[in-house]
Amino acid sequence: MAAALKLAAFCLLAVSSSLPLLAAADCDCSASNDGEDSNKPKALTLKIIAIFSILVSSSVGCAIPSLGRRFPALRPDTDLFIALKAFAAGVILATAFVHILPDAFDKLGSPCLLVDDGPWNKFPFAGFVAMLAAIATLVVDTVATGYFQRAHAQRTAAVGDVVTSHHGHGEEEHGHSHGVPALIVSSSSSTPNIYDGAELIRHRVISQVLELGIIVHSVIIGMSLGASESPNTIRPLVAALTFHQFFEGIGLGGCIVQARFRLRSVVTMALFFSLTTPVGVVIGIGISSAYNENSPKALVTEGILTAAAAGILNYMALVDLLAEDFMNPRVQNNGKLQVILNVSLLLGTALMSMLAIWA
Repeated sequence: MAAALKLAAFCLLAVSSSLPLLAAADCDCSASNDGEDSNKPKALTLKIIAIFSILVSSSVGCAIPSLGRRFPALRPDTDLFIALKAFAAGVILATAFVHILPDAFDKLGSPCLLVDDGPWNKFPFAGFVAMLAAIATLVVDTVATGYFQRAHAQRTAAVGDVVTSHHGHGEEEHGHSHGVPALIVSSSSSTPNIYDGAELIRHRVISQVLELGIIVHSVIIGMSLGASESPNTIRPLVAALTFHQFFEGIGLGGCIVQARFRLRSVVTMALFFSLTTPVGVVIGIGISSAYNENSPKALVTEGILTAAAAGILNYMALVDLLAEDFMNPRVQNNGKLQVILNVSLLLGTALMSMLAIWA
């Protein structure tokens, strides 16, 4: 599962890197140079600031949930942790609905696409792609979870059979059970809990699918920032992306902590998330002189990827982050905690939505 997701992510980066080639072909609309606001030296300075600002905020946000080992208040089983996850899920939800999806409609409804007698002015492809992406995420989510849970159940049953056979053999041999390996002896004292393993698998699938969805839109928005030559456009984007990446990192980091990956996997996922947007900015800087964001092929590619990212993040925020916690019996039986989570969710959506005024 992890290998497949990483392969998909690298394929996305390859597609994103090819956008300048797509933009160079069939340019029916002139490239946008940000008009009178264009100032390349100042814009480059702001882009470099953006790279480091976004990198730091992403890393810190993703690392905060891991501090639960030193700060008990941030452990995954605390009310504060669940409230932070609800806030982060609100940020992700607002990102999908308020920032990403409208941009997808703008791209696929651009006048540069409508000049030809193509299909783009005859059907709402942005909403359609977002819907298909949400359905595809549901399929991947359920199929992967079911597959790994069945495999876990089979392994658990096999271990249980080994424990039972060795335990019975030890009783028949009058004390020969001391020869059984320590792991099996310790396991024989209690039956392995299938549901604990199934829940762990569920968290692992959630964290990997969520990261894939985040990567899709992070590359695109990073490239858009890097390709712009207008300081007035870049400045609010830096603030918005820094805020967004910080709380999105908290949401992803919380899922990673609950998944209990090995240290190497945790570091890999955190680095991948933290570097994706800065890498997108670097790619945007490299192609800024030749990139035409208004060419039909660039608009279609960006629009489809952006719409797909919106669908993935909508599903993940509502189903795997919010429903997972809000429908938990612990929350359902605690009225005060329900109020806290709802306020936290609304606060996250409100703050992220307000950023749409400037970016």
